[in-house]
Amino acid sequence: HYFIQSNLRMDQCISQLEDDISLEFDPEVEAAIAELLPSNDPLHSKDFSVIDYINTIFPTEQSLSNIDDVVQRMNSKIRTLDTDIRHLIKEQTMAADEGREALESAKQSINTLFSKIKEIRDKAEQSESTVKEITSDIKQLDHAKRNLTTSITTLNHLHMLVGGVDSLATLTKHRRYDEAAPLLQGVMYVMNHFTPYHEIEQIKELSDKLDKLLKDLAAQIRGDFEEAHSLYDCKLNCQPSLGDACLVVDALQPRVKEDIVNWFVDRQLSEYKSLFRDYDDVSWLDKCDRRYAWLKRCFLEYEEDCARIFPTHWDMPRKIATDFCKVTRKMLEKQMKNRQTELDVKLLLFAVQKTQAFEKLLMERFDSGDEPNTEEEKPEDETEKPEIKEEFTSFYNAISQCFEQYLNVYIESQDVNLTELIDKFVVELKDGGVPVYQIGDPAPLLPSSSDLFVFYKKCLVQCSQLSQGQALVDLTEVFRKHLINYHNTLLLPSFPNRASGISALLKDRDNNRVAMSEVVMICIILCTAEYCLETTQQLEAKIQEKTQDPYREKVSLTSEMELFSNTISQCLQDLVSQLDHLCEPALSAMLKVNWATLDSVGDQSAYTTSITSHLSATVPVVRDLLASSRKYFTNYCLKFVNGFIPRYVNQIYKCKPVSTVGAEQLLLDTHSLKTVLLQLPSLGSAVARKPAPSFTKSVSQGMVKAEMVLKLVMAPSESQHAFVESYINLLADTDISDFQKVLEMKGFRRQEQMEMIELFKKTANIPDAEEAVSALEQDSSRIKKLEKLIKKQF
Repeated sequence: HYFIQSNLRMDQCISQLEDDISLEFDPEVEAAIAELLPSNDPLHSKDFSVIDYINTIFPTEQSLSNIDDVVQRMNSKIRTLDTDIRHLIKEQTMAADEGREALESAKQSINTLFSKIKEIRDKAEQSESTVKEITSDIKQLDHAKRNLTTSITTLNHLHMLVGGVDSLATLTKHRRYDEAAPLLQGVMYVMNHFTPYHEIEQIKELSDKLDKLLKDLAAQIRGDFEEAHSLYDCKLNCQPSLGDACLVVDALQPRVKEDIVNWFVDRQLSEYKSLFRDYDDVSWLDKCDRRYAWLKRCFLEYEEDCARIFPTHWDMPRKIATDFCKVTRKMLEKQMKNRQTELDVKLLLFAVQKTQAFEKLLMERFDSGDEPNTEEEKPEDETEKPEIKEEFTSFYNAISQCFEQYLNVYIESQDVNLTELIDKFVVELKDGGVPVYQIGDPAPLLPSSSDLFVFYKKCLVQCSQLSQGQALVDLTEVFRKHLINYHNTLLLPSFPNRASGISALLKDRDNNRVAMSEVVMICIILCTAEYCLETTQQLEAKIQEKTQDPYREKVSLTSEMELFSNTISQCLQDLVSQLDHLCEPALSAMLKVNWATLDSVGDQSAYTTSITSHLSATVPVVRDLLASSRKYFTNYCLKFVNGFIPRYVNQIYKCKPVSTVGAEQLLLDTHSLKTVLLQLPSLGSAVARKPAPSFTKSVSQGMVKAEMVLKLVMAPSESQHAFVESYINLLADTDISDFQKVLEMKGFRRQEQMEMIELFKKTANIPDAEEAVSALEQDSSRIKKLEKLIKKQF
C-alpha cells in the first residue's frame, strides 16, 4: 500500500514538473541566461529530463521511503522561488515609476535650456545692431581715407609717368642707354597702374606717346646694331653702348629681343651659307667635318667679340648652334637628294659618325643632362615667317636624323656582306669538313655559327648608333633572311645522306656496325641548332631593347626560332632512327627461333645480347656528344623507348606458337631488356644517375604489357572462362585483335579461337561480338595465306 501511494505521488510530481518546464526560450536567450546566471543545477538545464532527474534522486525502490521529505524540500524551494519572483516584480514596478519621474524631469530641464538659449540669441542680435550703429561713422571715415590715399598715389604716379616719359625721350635721343634701361623699367611699372584709366583722354594720350617712344627706341637700337655690324665687321665690342642697349631691350616687349636675336644669328650664319653652297665640293659628305669646325671657330669669335655685349641669360651660343643644326640638316638633305647615286656605305658611315660626335659635343655643352628628345621635328611652313624661331629641346639627333632615309644603303651593304660571309662558310665547311672531335668530349659547334652572330652583334651595335627606328626593323629583316639562309645552306646540307645511311646499315647488318661519324655529325648539327635558337632569342630581345616604341612591335624572329627548333627535333628523330636500325636485325632474329620446341630455359637469348650491345655502344657516345644539351639527350632516350617497346611487344605477338618453356625464356629476355632500358640514360657511365620519373614510367608501363602477355601464355588454358578472366584482369584490354594474338601464341585451333573470342566478348561486355566473329571467319583464309608466307620466309 505504501509503494502504491509513493508511485501516485511520484506521478503527480512528474506531471507538475512537466507543466512547469513547458516554457521554452530561443537559443540566444538561453545562452545569455547561462552567461549571466551560471549554474550547475540540473533544473536549470535546457535539456532537463524529469524522469532522469527523478531516477537520480530515487535510484532504487528502497529510496522511495523518503519521498515525503523530497516533496517537502521541493515545495519549500518552490515557495522560496515564488517569494523571490514577487519581490522582483515589486522592484520592477517601482523602477518603472521612478523612470517616468526622471523622464518628466528631463523634459522640464530641456524646456528651461531652450528658453535660456533664446534669451541669449535675442541679446546677441541687440548687441550687433548697437555695434553697427556705432561703427557706421567709422566706416565712412575709412572709405574717405582710402579714396584720399588712392588719389594721392595716382597723382604721384601720374607725375612720375609724365616726368619719366619726358626723361626717357631725352635719353633715347642722346643714346644714353645705361640710364634709359632702369628708367624704362620704372616707367613701364608705373604705366601698369593706369591700365584701368585708359578711357580718360589725358591718360590715353600719354599711353600713345609712350608706345610711340618705345617703337622708336626699338628701331633705334636695331639700327645701332646693324650700323655697328657693317662698320666693324661683326666686332660689336667696339660699341660699348650696345651692351647697355641689350638691357633696354630686356625691358621692351619680348618680340623686340627675338627680332634682334634672329637678326644676329642670321648674320652669323650668312658666312656659313656662302662657304658651303650646294654646288661646291666642300659641301659634300666627305667634308662634313669642316662644317662643324666652322661652328667651333664661330663660338671662339663670339667669345672674343660679342660675349660682353649680350647678357648671359640670352643664351646666344645655344641659339646659334640651334639654327646651325637646322640649316645644316636641310643643306645635307638637299645634297644627298641631288647626289644620291654617289652615296656609299663608307661615305655614309663617315658622315654619320662625324655628325653624331659633333652632336655629342653640343649636348655636353648645352643640354646639361637633359634627356634626349628623339621625336622628329616638324618641318616649318615656308610660306609663314614666324618671329620666334623653333629651338631644339636637345641636340640629340638634331642633324643626323637627315641620314635616316638613306640608311637603306647601309642595310643593303650588310645584306651583301652577310651573303658573302655565308658563302665563305659553305666553302670552309666543304674544304675543312667536320670540326675536330675527341672521343668523350661534347659535340663541337660549327664555327660558322658563332662567327655569324658575332657579325650580327657588330651590325646591331653600329646600326643602333645610326638609328633606333625603321633602320633597325629593316636590319632585323636582313637578319631573318640570312638566318634562314644559314639554316638552309649549312645546317640542312650537313645532315648525313639518309638514304645512303640506311642502305649502308642494311648492308652491314651482319657485322652490326654503324658509321659513328654520322651520329657525330647529327649531334654537331643539333648542338649548333640549339646555340642558334638560344642566341636568336637573345638577339630578338636585344633588338627590341634598342628599338623605339613605334617600331618595337615589328621586331620578331619567332619563325626563325621555330626553324631551328624543328631542326633539333629532326636531329633527335634521326638519332633514334639510327639506333632503331641497329636493333632491327636482333628483333627480326626473334622470329627465327622455334619457341614451341624449346625444352629448357637458359641465359638471355642471343637477340637480347645483340640489342644490349648496340645500346651500350651507341647511347654512351650520344650522351657524351650531348653533354652540354642534357635535356635533348633525355628526350632522345624517351623517344627511343617509346618507339622500341611497342615494336618489341609486336614481335612477341609474332612468335607463335609459344610453349610454356618458350614463354619463360621470352619473359626472362623481357626482364633483361627492361633492366637495360631503365638504365639507358646512364648506360656505360661511371656515375649512375637516376633517370627522370617520366622516363621510368614510360619504360615500366610499356614493358609490363609484354610481361603480362607472356604470363598469359604460361597460364593454363583448360578452363576457357578462367583464361578469359585472367586475360582481362592482367591486361585490362578489350582489343579483340590483341586477344586473338595471345590465342595464336597459345596454339589454339581456329575453332577454339572463335569460341574463346565469343566468350571474351560476353565477359568483357563488348556489344559487337557477333560482327567481330563473322569478320574473323571471313578473314580466316587470308590469315592462313599470310601464315604460310611467313613460314616460307623463315
